Amino acid sequence: MNKLQSPARNLNSTDVIVIIFCALLTLLNIIFSAKIETWYLNIAMNFGITAYIFYISYKDNKVYNLFIRQLHYWYLVPLIFMFFKELYLMVDPIRGIIYDDILVEIDRFIFGADPTVELYKITNPYLTELLQIVYGTFFFLPVILGIDLILRDKSEEFHRAAFAIVYGFILSFIGYLIVPAIGPRFTLHNFETNNIEMPGLFLTNILREIVNSGESIPFGTQNPAAIVQRDAFPSGHTQITLLVMYLAVKFKSRFKYFFLINGTLLIFATVYLRYHYVIDLLGGIAFMIFTIWSGSYIFNWWQKKTNEGIAPGSR
Repeated sequence: MNKLQSPARNLNSTDVIVIIFCALLTLLNIIFSAKIETWYLNIAMNFGITAYIFYISYKDNKVYNLFIRQLHYWYLVPLIFMFFKELYLMVDPIRGIIYDDILVEIDRFIFGADPTVELYKITNPYLTELLQIVYGTFFFLPVILGIDLILRDKSEEFHRAAFAIVYGFILSFIGYLIVPAIGPRFTLHNFETNNIEMPGLFLTNILREIVNSGESIPFGTQNPAAIVQRDAFPSGHTQITLLVMYLAVKFKSRFKYFFLINGTLLIFATVYLRYHYVIDLLGGIAFMIFTIWSGSYIFNWWQKKTNEGIAPGSR
């Protein structure tokens, strides 16, 4: 019998990979519970997320309700940040190492120099201000694409885009576990003097502090390199931005030219602003290609498994 029985058949493909990732994180928390202080809270959160997904997918499929439908669509936005912070509590306790020295050497092997150091020669406040603002648009790009697809009644395209982006984030999170790194603003430059060396105009410092706080290093943090999120490789900003650009063109988004221009600047900004090595960007490109290639098989397999023309929950 091809069609899955309830409750699994209520899940769409994105729900499934989120639940699988919750299970993976839970397993890691159990295995390394002696090292992860908050392991029991992490597990509780993962079970809560899984229960919510089963509940909201069931309600969404039982009867159409616009509010429930939107809860099913958009729970993914806060979910990504929740996973990001859970990984923060896991990566360093599990791995206890960073690979920045290797990433630095790879960049030097490719370019014969440190790209962030070379780019410092062209810095100016106007360019810095522009790129810091562009960098700050990262988390809004998938949301803008999703809203555009929904408003144009492209339900299947929305589900495919949501799956690709969430799957991409999950793969990048796995990358952080495999290759923990903190980035050149800590290793090749002095983090404490970054605002002095690369000043902007009006918003740069504020936006930097928002980024820093999101990575668990609010203003005044002592020894920030020791506690910052280990999230440099692969460059999730590069991977997800490229995914959004690709999907915007594929699904003929009305904002595709904005995504292409803004995305190109954003990827350049990751190195210019000292968040990433160039090898992180190359890793992000490779992860993006793998996301598209493997994601299409997974998405189509679940579609066939549930015996639906479009993803469950999109009716």
